[in-house]
Amino acid sequence: MVMLEPVTGDPAQLRQAYGCFPSGVTALCALDGEEPVGIAASSFTCVSLDPGRVLVCLQNSSTTWPRLRSTPRLGVSVLAEHHNDACRALSLKTGDRFARVEWSASAGGAVFVHDAVAWLECEVADEVPAGDHTIALLAVHALRTEPDRKPLVFHGSRFQRLVAV
Repeated sequence: MVMLEPVTGDPAQLRQAYGCFPSGVTALCALDGEEPVGIAASSFTCVSLDPGRVLVCLQNSSTTWPRLRSTPRLGVSVLAEHHNDACRALSLKTGDRFARVEWSASAGGAVFVHDAVAWLECEVADEVPAGDHTIALLAVHALRTEPDRKPLVFHGSRFQRLVAV
């Protein structure tokens, strides 16, 4: 029998449990006027093939998400294993998040991190409140993939690399 602990309300308890599940890391970015804005997000998953939908979970306390949600197009870059520094930069609370991040923008204003594993040009289709986060459902309009590149993986509260077994 598996003996479980009751959830205590301590965020560290849940963070430890959630950290047991590895996830990819994405950059969600767009132009706000002429300025690139973006965030790193590991709570990302594919939802539907027809129509193409993905979701990302964003903290309600984010000051960046309100700027991103109002843009016509969002760029989702699935970060590659060499993007540790770019991910950390996009996670900064203050300062220029794009100072050391190579990027380019689409005609629609989606911003993409160079040398990623995949890029998706999306728009916000819906938002669902979910506790201290918001689930953003994104409609995928265009994409490009580099399947031979290895993704950046977040597991156990740190970046990891995939290893074939």
